[in-house]
Amino acid sequence: MMGRQIAKRERIVALSLEDYVPPNYLLRLIDRFLDLRDFRGHLTSFYSNIGRPSIDPEFMIRMLLIGYCYGIRSERRLCEEVQLNLAYRWFCRLGLQDAVPEHSSFSKNRHGRFRDSDAFRHLFEMVLSRCIAEGLVGDEGFAVDASTVKADASRQKQSDGREPDDWHGGGPVSRAVKEYVSALDATNSPGTTRKISLTDPTSRWTAAPGGPAFFAYSTNYLVDLQAAIIMDVEATPAVSSDEVACTRTMIDRVKQRFGIKPHRLVGDTAYGTASLLGWMVNDKQIEPHVPVWDKSERQDGSLSRSDFTYDPDEDCYRCPTGVLLKTTGQATADDTLLYRASKFACEGCALKPMCCPNTSSRKIPRSIHEGARDVARSIGQTKEYRDSRRHRKKVEMLFAHLKRILKLDRLRLRGLTGAHDEFLLAATVQNLRRLAKRIGRASLQGGLQLA
Repeated sequence: MMGRQIAKRERIVALSLEDYVPPNYLLRLIDRFLDLRDFRGHLTSFYSNIGRPSIDPEFMIRMLLIGYCYGIRSERRLCEEVQLNLAYRWFCRLGLQDAVPEHSSFSKNRHGRFRDSDAFRHLFEMVLSRCIAEGLVGDEGFAVDASTVKADASRQKQSDGREPDDWHGGGPVSRAVKEYVSALDATNSPGTTRKISLTDPTSRWTAAPGGPAFFAYSTNYLVDLQAAIIMDVEATPAVSSDEVACTRTMIDRVKQRFGIKPHRLVGDTAYGTASLLGWMVNDKQIEPHVPVWDKSERQDGSLSRSDFTYDPDEDCYRCPTGVLLKTTGQATADDTLLYRASKFACEGCALKPMCCPNTSSRKIPRSIHEGARDVARSIGQTKEYRDSRRHRKKVEMLFAHLKRILKLDRLRLRGLTGAHDEFLLAATVQNLRRLAKRIGRASLQGGLQLA
């Protein structure tokens, strides 16, 4: 006779979740390196001393880490998964009969206490401190790069610069729009005629990856090359100038918080601007393993700047015929010195049709940071530079992991602060996963071998 399973809906009491989480499970390995006692102290001043007890902030952070670790972007779905998954309950310190909070609690705390206290930055630095303590971070070389992430903004809802009061037909203004207007007021910046999103105006209209344009933010990573640990992360609008400028902020912040400064910095051509190279070489004594952003070579067959010889002692250029090009020493607004030949010397020169066919005399621009650019050019000829180009792929692999594994290819929160929160949480999870796999799993395998 065919048997039939009889469902028994009995209340299970004597059950330990500890027995149901394998030793090599990712969350168990992460839990070994996650100590949130200091995190509670950081938030103490943002809670009242009276009233009903709130949801434990450590519990909410553990739930958010689960969501970013496994690509669960919806907070509503995250609550459902924690309700059903035994390993998630174990990681959150929940028993079988403990209730899971409502998804709305996350939004209230994210836009309130967590944001006011910069809690996610504090959490990121706590995990980074553990990475440093475990020996995963050195100060020999850092790499910097940026990757665009789509904003939660429709391509159809855009404007060419209307005033914020006119958006949404005069209806209630969203949090992202208020943040954008406050930033304009703080900087006394005038309006702009570029395309801006009506739902998330801080995002930028870009087609950086190719294909159709979209509104986006950039996540900027400063990565230690020893074990690909993320040393700092910063959210910026998807504009190349903002991405390059935040490099200084990240390097200075790591130096201030942890006393670590790289010996060399690796980046792509976007970071080879004259001002940034001058800052690295002259102010920070960091070797720039970066291609120089150089547009001095002419494409029309006429003489380029490289055909002229610079004399550092006389501070002048010498053309192929021996004519001197001198400067007044007064830099232009873009930190450039102009070296000019005399009109008389150029008029009777046989090379004038190849040198300055459309002007009366030749003019050569030279950046005030040209010495730092020359340092970068000389480093670009070394074996160490070629090795750095290969190591830079570690940053690109982190971006691929961010979008394909953690599924952060589109933001859920709006505004620059929303992007800031999401990028910090994702980078924290990436460092925790690195700790778990490099240290936790290695120690686990070593213990099994000894046994």
